[in-house]
Amino acid sequence: MIGDSITDCGRARPVGEGRGEALGKGYVSLVDALLGTVYPDREIRVTNMGISGNTVRNLKDRWQTDVIELKPDWLSIMIGINDVWRQYDLPTYTEKHVRIDEYERTLRELIELTKPVVKKLVLMTPFYIEPNRDDPMRAMMDRYGRVVEKLAGEAGAVFVDTQKAFDAVLPHYYPAALAWDRVHPSMTGHMVLARAFLNEVGFDWNGSQA
Repeated sequence: MIGDSITDCGRARPVGEGRGEALGKGYVSLVDALLGTVYPDREIRVTNMGISGNTVRNLKDRWQTDVIELKPDWLSIMIGINDVWRQYDLPTYTEKHVRIDEYERTLRELIELTKPVVKKLVLMTPFYIEPNRDDPMRAMMDRYGRVVEKLAGEAGAVFVDTQKAFDAVLPHYYPAALAWDRVHPSMTGHMVLARAFLNEVGFDWNGSQA
């Protein structure tokens, strides 16, 4: 599972796997725990390769070492939050901005590199925990999310709409209760992500230990 700080969550370096908190304190760890509980016989090995602050440019720079050389059977990608956010929190630092055309082009390139070497690809949208869809950053994040949906369709990948998952709970939460900055989720927010991921990959919530 590769991405930015939402994936990273303090995972081990250089490879996020192993004992204790090696998988970090976010949705990756929750996914791993639920898979291990319901499907212990399948011996599913989860690896966290998120790095805080990453954009799709950064993923491209480390793709060979952090994805291809690790030879995953499945790969999950969630990237785009920083690609959008830097356009708003650092508006004058234009060299850090990843515009939507570059985002789509780069993500498509990574998908094409990876499809031949994995059994299944999962693409997760970026999100912004803001109920007002007219908010400029929320509206921009939705546009990047639609790019992910389009690329998932082209690649035959599993598509996870994380924004839709947050939108389902936002009527009951003030955004800061799920994420103080509307980006980095609380544990409840990370469970929203884990549940959205597992629902799309066919997880059996009523399953029991083998």
